[in-house]
Amino acid sequence: MKQKKPELLAPAGNMEKLKMAFLYGADAVYLGGEAYGLRAQGGNFSREELAEAARFAHERGKRIYVTVNVYPHNEEFSALPAYLRYLQSIGADAILVSDLGVFSAAREAVPDLPVHISTQANTVNYAAAEAWARLGAERVVLARELSVDEIREIRARCGVELEMFVHGAMCVSYSGRCLMSNYFTGRDANRGDCAQACRWKYALMEETRPGQYFPVEEDGRGTYIFNSKDLCLLPYLAEVVECGVDSLKIEGRMKSVHYVASVTKAYRIALDAYFDAPETFAAAPAWLEELDKVSHRAYTDGFFHGRAQASAQIYGSSSYTQTSDFVGLVLDYDAASGFALVEQRNHMRVGEEIEIFQPKGEGWRQTLAEMTDEDGAAIEAAPHPQQHVHIRMERPIEQFAILRRDTVSIKGE
Repeated sequence: MKQKKPELLAPAGNMEKLKMAFLYGADAVYLGGEAYGLRAQGGNFSREELAEAARFAHERGKRIYVTVNVYPHNEEFSALPAYLRYLQSIGADAILVSDLGVFSAAREAVPDLPVHISTQANTVNYAAAEAWARLGAERVVLARELSVDEIREIRARCGVELEMFVHGAMCVSYSGRCLMSNYFTGRDANRGDCAQACRWKYALMEETRPGQYFPVEEDGRGTYIFNSKDLCLLPYLAEVVECGVDSLKIEGRMKSVHYVASVTKAYRIALDAYFDAPETFAAAPAWLEELDKVSHRAYTDGFFHGRAQASAQIYGSSSYTQTSDFVGLVLDYDAASGFALVEQRNHMRVGEEIEIFQPKGEGWRQTLAEMTDEDGAAIEAAPHPQQHVHIRMERPIEQFAILRRDTVSIKGE
């Protein structure tokens, strides 16, 4: 039987990221409204923006899934049915839920609106997946703590759609359900306000020796014992697809436009390449290099090949690394003059080598040889955030192409 091509599902922290996700190859995005989601600081969508997002997606044959995966308290339930009916009215393709009470409310208020069960529901076995299906769920997002063999067995034993994470940040908690943030800061990760306490630097302090800090590891700097590497399953994409899952999910609603575009396109190209020639498929070095260009921690395969080992954690720092800086976004291109209208996203100056990264076409490198301001006056640098400049391009360039330059900097939190 021919393998079905899974959906590529990207994060959308705001409208710009949503558009870039679709332009760079996503089949669907997941996003949150201003209530009932698990990203309180995630650039969430207003009601009007949700409606615009649905229109933008559907005009392109794409889908949007809205997160309603908070664990609500009693006082939050009264407004929930009206919110769910609004999501249905704008054409949301599905909602993601974790809480059984929210699931029940959705089945009553919007029985025709598909429900996806969030990874926060900790589905790690076929019995739970099938139980959700019997209750009316269309899709189950599997917990991250599953191996390839476990995923295959769940697929073989139940018919509900399955979604799995293939890329992005992981944390020390179980399927994202963390108590550390709430315990240390009062900010509840299970209600969308995680303080990322797992990324902090830790040491031991003995009760009778207040103020004396002892490293957990034999390292005078202390340790980041809860700090996980980022998940990356692109090298194992053939195994992922052959598990039979219906959707491949990229984590990162809090990440940058550069991250969304680059990671989405890398997985889009890889996924299409697999289906073009599954027998000879291998992850190309260029795809993996692309994933190194965005801000990330060192990569791991997580639990995919068995229980995560100590090597899946980072002990020396909580820093991110990347090999490229996002310096500009192409808003328009004038073929007659050869100039692109660019919105500055990082300081850039004439004489620098820049890389062009496009939604569809091949990229290239060129020297930034000529740049003018909006009035056409020649300038040597663009230092102002989101400054609009004109840059002469050596080749025609696509709208919403990304301009970037090489970097070796390390970016801490």
